[in-house]
Amino acid sequence: MRTFGPAKAIATMALLASTILVPPALAAGTAPAAATPAAAAPADANPRLASVNGQDIRLNDIRQAIATMPDQLRKLPENVILPILLNQLVDQKAIQIVAEKSGLSKQPDVQHQMEVAAQNALQNAYLSAQVMPGLTDDAIKSYYDKNYANKPGAEEIHARHILVPTEAQANDIIKQLKAGGNFADLATKLSKDPGSAKQNGGDLGWFKKGDMLPSFWDAASALQPNSFSQTPVHTQYGWHVIQVLGKRTAATPTLDSVRDQIRQKLIQEGVQKAVSSAVAQVKIVRYGPDGKPLPENAPNTPPAAH
Repeated sequence: MRTFGPAKAIATMALLASTILVPPALAAGTAPAAATPAAAAPADANPRLASVNGQDIRLNDIRQAIATMPDQLRKLPENVILPILLNQLVDQKAIQIVAEKSGLSKQPDVQHQMEVAAQNALQNAYLSAQVMPGLTDDAIKSYYDKNYANKPGAEEIHARHILVPTEAQANDIIKQLKAGGNFADLATKLSKDPGSAKQNGGDLGWFKKGDMLPSFWDAASALQPNSFSQTPVHTQYGWHVIQVLGKRTAATPTLDSVRDQIRQKLIQEGVQKAVSSAVAQVKIVRYGPDGKPLPENAPNTPPAAH
């Protein structure tokens, strides 16, 4: 698999940043103080770093670009990240100027895309303003205390399986197991799961509920340790025969281990609350295929495309 150095990674992220429709402050968090060039700024807190046809690129432009990047890139040294991003912003500004001169901004499809981008920027700014104040350490700690602290961890199951394309094949394997067949040997020989069959005798290791498809988890959780499924279990991947090797309750996770998960949950809840609040403040009218307004309690079903 190809890998890219910091310069390539940063350049790619800078180019893609403008296409992300999630508020950068929500998606990436605020840049750590050590990763921003603020401490190295001269008396002018926002000095000009370059100009393209007289249009300035300033330090704040670099700061904003840094804030949209993943943590591992924002932690790179300033002498690495700043010149690369500056070159990237110069390139972008040059493209924008030449594109404007060529008349592209007057084309209807381009104007529409620019309008959508502006609308997305406004939407994202609103969501950030509504959600970010709630993403405090105290809020994260409170959520942890309510949902994790002093509660048992998730149930975990250690199991292995044999995956085959048909129900008939799965039933035949169950017959062999009932006759004393070795599960691991049959998995190695017959299972179509490339990740577990040959190397591990079908062993999936320990997993939690969210790690597996619902039907697989339900079947495994119904089995006692050292027993196997008596009927095939169907999922989108085929037919499974499952053997449970053990069950346990995981330790209660620490705050640090679930901090990012809690933050994402708070973001989701905050966005949902902000959207509901915005919808409640406007008048929404939906229309049927005949162009007439639908009753307020009509299901939100768009007309079929023709």
